[in-house]
Amino acid sequence: MKKHISLLFIIFTCVTTAFSQANGKAKGEVAVLKEVSGLEVVQSIYPEAVAVEKGNGVWFNVVDAKKKVLGYCLSSKPYSEGIIGYHNTTPVIVVTDKSKIIKKVAILSNWESPGFLKRLERQKYFNSWDGLKIGEASKKKAPVDSYSGATISATALSKNVEIILNKAAQK
Repeated sequence: MKKHISLLFIIFTCVTTAFSQANGKAKGEVAVLKEVSGLEVVQSIYPEAVAVEKGNGVWFNVVDAKKKVLGYCLSSKPYSEGIIGYHNTTPVIVVTDKSKIIKKVAILSNWESPGFLKRLERQKYFNSWDGLKIGEASKKKAPVDSYSGATISATALSKNVEIILNKAAQK
């Protein structure tokens, strides 16, 4: 009887391990919220920025203490609810200069695995749109399959970038 129980336990362990690996979830991985504010991302490009204010349509104005517009940004947050990455939604912010040329794309507050996001950073994923005008960038497709080990996150992030750039290109 003990042999049968031991055998069942071993089979159960093998099946659950295989199932968790097939679903892409690392054994024992715990999702943790990483807080990232839009202003924090904007200030990495415009250190003198003190606020991000609603502009026209999907656009936000990046302003300094004297309310001078330094550049612009877009957030996919209102449009990203159904786009799920490895753990949850993956909203992005796109920061541009006054000519609406992209200076930075970054993920906002998220539940993604930090290791996967680091892989994307090392592989220059977030730089894929840098230097492009909004119209050009909205037509660009980041090759998500080429981001080894982070395909689920890259796919969700790309959908977020695509949504917000398409909305911005229409305005």
